[in-house]
Amino acid sequence: MKKKLLSIILSLFIFLAIPNFSGLAQSPVTQYIVNLYFFRGEGCPHCAQEEVFLQQMTAKYGDQLVIHEYEVWYHPENVTLLEKFAEKYGFEPSGVPVTFIGNQYWVGFNDIKQQEIETAISSGIQNGVVDTQDIVDGKTELIPPEKALSAKITIPLIGQIDLAQETLFVSTVIIGLVDGVNPCSLWVLTMLLAMLVHTNSRKKMTIIGLVFIIVAALIYALFITGVFTLLTYASYLKWIQIVVAAITLVLGLINLKDYFFFKEGVSLTIADEKKPGIYQKMRNVVNNSENLWAMIGATIVLALGVSLVEFSCTAAFPVVWSNLLVANHASKATFIALLILYLFLYQLDELVIFTITVISMKSSRMQETHGQILKLFSGCLMVSLSLVMLIDPALMNNLSSSLLVFGVAILITAIIYLVTDKILPRYGIRVGHTRKLDPVKGKPIRKKSK
Repeated sequence: MKKKLLSIILSLFIFLAIPNFSGLAQSPVTQYIVNLYFFRGEGCPHCAQEEVFLQQMTAKYGDQLVIHEYEVWYHPENVTLLEKFAEKYGFEPSGVPVTFIGNQYWVGFNDIKQQEIETAISSGIQNGVVDTQDIVDGKTELIPPEKALSAKITIPLIGQIDLAQETLFVSTVIIGLVDGVNPCSLWVLTMLLAMLVHTNSRKKMTIIGLVFIIVAALIYALFITGVFTLLTYASYLKWIQIVVAAITLVLGLINLKDYFFFKEGVSLTIADEKKPGIYQKMRNVVNNSENLWAMIGATIVLALGVSLVEFSCTAAFPVVWSNLLVANHASKATFIALLILYLFLYQLDELVIFTITVISMKSSRMQETHGQILKLFSGCLMVSLSLVMLIDPALMNNLSSSLLVFGVAILITAIIYLVTDKILPRYGIRVGHTRKLDPVKGKPIRKKSK
């Protein structure tokens, strides 16, 4: 009897529960549609990587993910559309790819941004997300995400910096240091300090030295900013970046030529005929040392004049660096922060030499041989970076591959230096820095034919 009663109760429970299960089966959890807006350039390596990723996302989420794709390099009308989207979201597009989902956007593409985009897609399908087009059309208000998905920090006076671009930080440190050890700028500074030592006044040396270094840095900053701005606006045209990389490759090869055949043929050094004018400007600074303001004015004129003369010697690395930032879609805030770092590193060696000279009141002039060795390293690094920009700029978006590029440049420099300094002289062959130079003209001494 008890078993029969238990069977009846169980049967009744199942009978009452079945409709509820059926109801649950007929009312699935609501899933939303995500509209993704993808602006790309035909031939852009980052865009190609994101296209593969988005194909995977389409295969995974099916009709719940709708991708609106626009090509901008060969379709000017899509550039206008991208600018309209970017204006609504409060930024200036510095390149492609650019991706929009709801209130979020991404410039460029790497592993971190891939994770962020997939998270936004998944979250949008589960919880719903506003259509970007509605934001652009003014139908829906743009609401910034409560939590930034990218690794960003806020720096006072500069703003947000995306730590996903730490490879640019490493590249900036190395390029800035190498650019700073520049034979042209070091020659000018050591010559100026050598003249100022004879004034026997640390105060005058300090004022003149600091004014010269600061003014030169400001002029360099304006030049780099101009290059970066120009390349940013031209970034929609892939061939512009290729042309810039090709030009810097040629400049790097000229630097390498300067190591083996110093000042012969085309050379990225201060021309000998311009040196007397620089000497005269230095004398004007020293002659005005009795009048503080006249001395400062003469120093500013010297810095301006020398900076213009030096551009042929120093312009290559800023162009390489700016092209690297544009290719990796660096934001304006990132550019400003990295520019400050670049300028500090660029002037670091000069600040060290200046400080030592002021303390010791002794100065030695830079020798042409030292300049040749610096040309060798800067040439190897410039050629390596230019080749990477021509072959695959995405390599510099990865820390390990970017360090490998710099490591290769250092290794090649060391091998060339070892061969020319230790091996070839044993066989009576003297090239590069081992060639005898005229102490006055700084050019190789040629044997006169009998």
